[in-house]
Amino acid sequence: MTLSCLASIGGAENQLRVHINGALNVGVTAKEIVEVFIHCAVYVGFPRALNAVAVAKEVFKERKIL
Repeated sequence: MTLSCLASIGGAENQLRVHINGALNVGVTAKEIVEVFIHCAVYVGFPRALNAVAVAKEVFKERKIL
């Protein structure tokens, strides 16, 4: 829920980064996180969803998930 809200408001990349890390820490998979943003694209617009995916990719790279 929090990830989709942060993706929808835009400009919250730092907060999104924190919550992506938190989600990963409690067992949410990288695939599930990306799926949240793909689903959001229909409702919040493709550019905001794409920005959220870009933040997620940075986090995944930092954590050596990608």
